[in-house]
Amino acid sequence: MVPEIRKAFNESFTEQQYEAFSKDLNSKYPGAIEFRLSETPVFVDKEFAAKMIDACEHIIDVITDPQFKKMTDAAIPPHEYVPNETDRCDMLCFDFGICWNEDKQPEPRLIEMQGFPTLFGFQVYYPDLFREYFPIPDNYSQYLNGHTRESYLQLLKEVIVDDVPVENTILLEIKPHEQKTRIDFYLTQEYTGIQPVCITELIQEGMDLYYMRDGKKTAVKRIYNRVIFDELLARKEALGKYCDITQNLNVQWVPHPNWFYRISKYTLPFLHHPYVPTTYFLNEIKQLPPDLENYVLKPLFSFAGQGVVIDITPADIEKITDPHNWILQRKVAYAAIIETPDEPAKAEIRIMYVWKKGWDRPQPVINLARLSKGKMIGVNFNKNKQWVGGSTCFIER
Repeated sequence: MVPEIRKAFNESFTEQQYEAFSKDLNSKYPGAIEFRLSETPVFVDKEFAAKMIDACEHIIDVITDPQFKKMTDAAIPPHEYVPNETDRCDMLCFDFGICWNEDKQPEPRLIEMQGFPTLFGFQVYYPDLFREYFPIPDNYSQYLNGHTRESYLQLLKEVIVDDVPVENTILLEIKPHEQKTRIDFYLTQEYTGIQPVCITELIQEGMDLYYMRDGKKTAVKRIYNRVIFDELLARKEALGKYCDITQNLNVQWVPHPNWFYRISKYTLPFLHHPYVPTTYFLNEIKQLPPDLENYVLKPLFSFAGQGVVIDITPADIEKITDPHNWILQRKVAYAAIIETPDEPAKAEIRIMYVWKKGWDRPQPVINLARLSKGKMIGVNFNKNKQWVGGSTCFIER
C-alpha cells in the first residue's frame, strides 16, 4: 500500500530469508504455531491508519454512551450471562478490510469487532523478529499511539494483571495447549507471568476458585478470559466435568465475558460512519433491499465466520425462523492490493485497543493483519497459496 516500500521489499525478498525467519520463529516454542504466516507484512501510511482510527473512535463513542448497555442487553444469551459485569471492556478489536473507494484509492471498511482479546502477545514477538530478517523502515512500527515495545508490554501487564498478584491471575482457555493460537498463551505467560489454565483444571470451593501452580493449590482472583462459549458448548461432552463460569464467582474478569456479546456483530446496526457498511437487524427490515446480491447474511451468535451466507437469495431469508438472531450487512469488496510474486493479495487489518482502569475510553496499542487470495479471509480459502496468512501492519509513525 506504500508503493516504494512494497517494491523494495518484494525485490529484496528471498525464500532462504523466509525459511530462516520461520525456523527462528518456531524455535522458541517448537510446534506451537499451527497457523500459516505470510511471507510479507502490510505497509500502511499515516493517512490510511488515521481513517481506521477515526472509524474506531466513532465506535468507541457508541460503546461509551451511557445507554450502550441497555441497547445491547439482548445481545447476551440468558444462559451465558455472567454476573459482576465490569463498566469497561479491557481489551477490544476492530477488523477492517482494505477496499477501493470510488476514486480507486484504498479505504478501510469495518468487517467485525470483538469485545475479546486476540493475539496481544504474539503481535509483539512476530513483528519484532520479522524486522531482524527483512528490511523494515525505522519509521514504521506495529505499535500505535506512540508505543514502543517496552511501554506496550508494561501497559499490557497493567491491564491484564492490574493490582492482583501474578500468581493469582490466570489465562483461562479450553484445552489451551491444543489451541492453534497457543503460541500467544506462552508469550503472554513470558511477558506477564500468568499461567494458561484449562477450564477443566479449575478447582471450585464454594464461590472461590483455585488452580495448581508449581504443585501448589493457588487462589484465582483474576481471570484473563479466552473462553468462547460457542466452543465450550460444542465441546461440552468431550470435556467432561468443568467449572460453570456463569456462577457468581469471587473473581475479577479481564475482559468480562458479557462484553464478547455486547461488542460484536450485534453492535453493527447502531453504527453510522463512512467506513462502516450499512447493517440491519433482519427482524427490523420491512422490505428487503432491491440489490440483495450486494448484502451478506450473518448469524449474531457464531464465531470464526460460521453460518455466514455470502450469495443471498430471498429463499435463504425465508428459511430463517429466528430473524432477531441475524443481521443483513452490505458486502465489503476487498481490494487485491498487496503485490506479490504471483497474484495480488487482499488484506484485513485488526486494530487492537486496551482500556486501562481509570481511563475514560480505550486506546489503540497494536495491530495484526491477515492476507488472502481466496474468496474470504481464512485458511479454507487459501490452501496451497503463498504470501497469505497471518501477518502484521508496519504503520508509518
